[in-house]
Amino acid sequence: MAFEIIMPKAGIDMTEGQIVKWLKNEGDTVTEGEIILEIMTDKTSMEIEAEASGILLKIVHHDGETIPVTEVIGYIGNENETVETLMPEVIEDTGETETEEHKRMIRMEDNYQVAVIGGGPAGYVAAIKAAQLGARVAIVEKGTFGGTCLNVGCIPSKAYLKNVEIIEHIRNAASRGIIIDNPQIKIDMEKVVQFKNGVVKKLTSGVEALLKSNGVDIYKGVGKINRNKDVVINDSQIIKADKIILAGGSKVFMLNIPGIDNDKVLTSDDLLDIREVPETLAVLGGGVIGAEMGLSFAGLGSRVIIVEMMDQIVPMFDNDVIAELMRIVKKKGIEIITGARITEVVDKGDKLEIRIDGKESVIADKALLAIGRVPDLAAVGEVKLETERGRIKVDNYMETSVKGIYAPGDVNGIKMLAHVAFRMGEVAAENAVKGNHRSIKLLSAPSVVYTLPEVAMVGLTETQAREKYGDDIRIGRFNFSANGRALASGEAEGFVKVIADNRYGEVLGIHIIGPSAAELITQASLIMEMEITVDEVVKTIYGHPTYSEAIFEAFADVLGEAVHIPKKRK
Repeated sequence: MAFEIIMPKAGIDMTEGQIVKWLKNEGDTVTEGEIILEIMTDKTSMEIEAEASGILLKIVHHDGETIPVTEVIGYIGNENETVETLMPEVIEDTGETETEEHKRMIRMEDNYQVAVIGGGPAGYVAAIKAAQLGARVAIVEKGTFGGTCLNVGCIPSKAYLKNVEIIEHIRNAASRGIIIDNPQIKIDMEKVVQFKNGVVKKLTSGVEALLKSNGVDIYKGVGKINRNKDVVINDSQIIKADKIILAGGSKVFMLNIPGIDNDKVLTSDDLLDIREVPETLAVLGGGVIGAEMGLSFAGLGSRVIIVEMMDQIVPMFDNDVIAELMRIVKKKGIEIITGARITEVVDKGDKLEIRIDGKESVIADKALLAIGRVPDLAAVGEVKLETERGRIKVDNYMETSVKGIYAPGDVNGIKMLAHVAFRMGEVAAENAVKGNHRSIKLLSAPSVVYTLPEVAMVGLTETQAREKYGDDIRIGRFNFSANGRALASGEAEGFVKVIADNRYGEVLGIHIIGPSAAELITQASLIMEMEITVDEVVKTIYGHPTYSEAIFEAFADVLGEAVHIPKKRK
């Protein structure tokens, strides 16, 4: 199958690009990675590399033309392919009951078993899984593969947080006997963004390569479902499939606040692409995105003020963990304003004024809108799916109210996390290909905030456990300040907290704030998935010295048997 050359979306605000010059002619041989044309946007000029090797079979748009992003501008194929094989078949009007809309459209393929809309974590995993199960699969993606997490979310933000971690290590080096002369730290945001973009590009191209290697047919464009349960691409092409997996992901939640649409109010997408560190950054929202990005830019040099409507930041976590995180965050110089209802955002020229009901206004150079994300239902199109509070309702098989249409990932709003979307995509694909037989299980799905230190949890918080079990629970806790590996590494803040059923020793929840919490929580998830009891955990021999020993000690403390916790005298 020929490879499509598309006008890339090179920036958050880019909607079109102009072809400056093709460096190859039709019929020329091209090699993957070779520069084949130059384009220009309103902000920059770019050289476009071939993403496949072969023959430049056709140039659809020529030098000087301005083309919308994601539109096909040329084709690369094999020697035995002709231009005619690239052009879709026009479906003639037969006078049958097809709508007038369909008569005007172009049918590209008719015989897919599964069509996937969306190339994020749920979508691309679903497409690959369905192909591995033997189905003929098509996937439609309007932008770059990988979704929010890979392109403008969890992956790029981790690149920024690693920079902050390096800065903290440099600043603390002297306390470990490592003397760095002239330890002035400067931030080159151009290189910061360049490094981040390099990581993202490597991973997104890797996703596309995985799809191709599994035989998934790729269509670039906006996909929607019509009333006949066909997938419509860019309002002009249709593909048919036995089953549809709708994985449209999520979008930034916009508040209805006067002045919120100001250019100085940025989304997380915008903030990850700025070339200058704001002197003062107001973070509107203290959830996962707000906490992570606030810490990132505080580490890069911004004065950060987090404005949160609730009484505490990251309110979905255990209260003890939240209290410890807020203490650490404030110690890093970040101001936190809770119980704050924003009434207006006012442009003061070179500054923003964020007005808060009953509290003093916040003045900042830039503001980050970090209220959260909501399901993106654009791909639903004309089909009538049952929704609830803006989320597509699905059953345990990931199937919607319309048989044959599945909706894994953020679009169903159940648990908007990339790793949950991976699993939902797998379940949806397996059921779409083999019939509904595999249900989703989220008991062992962890939640993580990549702050410094990291925060992670799986299962119930103490408040939730007491609501369900009353006082018939036991709690164990172990501080990293008593963990040898943490002390040696200079990362001794935080703790592990275990909540268990008092009668049977069933593990109800595990909470970690401290070094490598995001890695340690997977061990905790395994414990819960395998339904291992507290007694069984403490029979396991843990390596020493490791951060993991804090988990063992917390479990031992549930039983009152922790060796490395001083015993309270009666």
